[in-house]
Amino acid sequence: MESQNILNISANALNNKKAKQLKALKIDNLTTLADYFVIATATSSTHVRALADEVEEKLAEQGVEPHHIEGKTTGWIVLDYASVIVHVFTPNEREFYNLDSMWSDATEIDLTTILDEAEGD
Repeated sequence: MESQNILNISANALNNKKAKQLKALKIDNLTTLADYFVIATATSSTHVRALADEVEEKLAEQGVEPHHIEGKTTGWIVLDYASVIVHVFTPNEREFYNLDSMWSDATEIDLTTILDEAEGD
């Protein structure tokens, strides 16, 4: 599956489960690590796991499995889909690791063009 599709599914899964401070960064011109980072904040450690599980489930439905997962018992879960890396943080972890600032040279993706409209709005 193309990285843009993985990005779209991931961002929508996170948004639908009420992720906070959802951000997508295009990093392919800065590193060979991946094409995109998706960064989200959860309201609690339980919410972190729920958000990560939702991304895994939605991508698995499309036949896409993560290459690697880190942090299943911490306040920061990383889902590595090779071309897209999804980071889900508690507020304290996001502030501490500050990926937003570390990758400030990346191009931020306008998520309004990606996210499905919430049902019932």
